[in-house]
Amino acid sequence: MHLFIASDHAGFSLKQFLIEHLEDVNDIGPFDANPCDYPVFADKLVNELLSSKCEKRYGILICGTGIGMSIAANRYDGIRAALCFSREMAVMARRHNDANVIVFGEKNIGTDVALECVRDFLKTEFDGGRHEARLRLMDDLAEGRRK
Repeated sequence: MHLFIASDHAGFSLKQFLIEHLEDVNDIGPFDANPCDYPVFADKLVNELLSSKCEKRYGILICGTGIGMSIAANRYDGIRAALCFSREMAVMARRHNDANVIVFGEKNIGTDVALECVRDFLKTEFDGGRHEARLRLMDDLAEGRRK
């Protein structure tokens, strides 16, 4: 499994906490808490995730609220980023939406809850079935808007 993590300055403390408590995390940056732009780090993480040859590859993105990172990451084909505030949301993001990126807002979640969310996210499998058909429908609808 490949696990990537990135943040902006507003999510830097939570990023560092998660790195300390998770194994084999690839830190995409930033590497200090100086002001930076979240779209840059969402882009870096997404490109690493999409270029990984590993079958199971996931990302963690963190900013102040999680909203900006979610919007930035979900602009890319093949990315399903889910902003989560609870373990239930993390599990359902995987089970029903096959999310491959979990997003947090450091201002809105505690460190212990975030860590539990990541652990549940990583161990939960996608249910497939009717949910797979819905993912295809979303892709088809998005493709229709691009034409």
